[in-house]
Amino acid sequence: MNFVEPIRDAGKVKDIGEYLQQRGPKWYVMYSIGIYSGLRISDILQLKVRDVKGKQNIKIREIKTGKEKLFPIAPPLARILADYCADKKDWEFLIPSTRKAAAPVSREYAYRVLHAAGVRFGLENLGTHTLRKTFGYHFYLQNKDIVLLMRILNHSDQRETLRYIGIEQASINDAMRKFRY
Repeated sequence: MNFVEPIRDAGKVKDIGEYLQQRGPKWYVMYSIGIYSGLRISDILQLKVRDVKGKQNIKIREIKTGKEKLFPIAPPLARILADYCADKKDWEFLIPSTRKAAAPVSREYAYRVLHAAGVRFGLENLGTHTLRKTFGYHFYLQNKDIVLLMRILNHSDQRETLRYIGIEQASINDAMRKFRY
């Protein structure tokens, strides 16, 4: 498994979103859910239209942990989902495969799409987990509440969460760049 990083530059977050929207609406929706919710890609890919259409909250059982998770849909994400789901059937997967009927896109294909977007924008360490890390990174910068973020991401240790979202490494890098004699 490759090490991936969050997208730290808010401008690049938007640029990659626009690029993926042009590549295909489902990629933009997948990306948007990831950066607005912090869900793992395995949980995003299992979502069906009925799970989000007309809803204010998304309720899932996480594949990795088996825990139930309920979270509000942020207003920007709600608009994206409303537009995308308008002409879709409730039983359809939100991010459908074009190769397999009644199946979601594979995790591997999702990775290829996201990684290619990262390369296009000069970010080599971009993958499916980048979405969750990007959410965590920007959530922390806006709120500075590591305990709340820890609970959202289901982490058990603050240091783990800071390392996960790249804050620890970013602080080291920043300090090293500023170091002078």
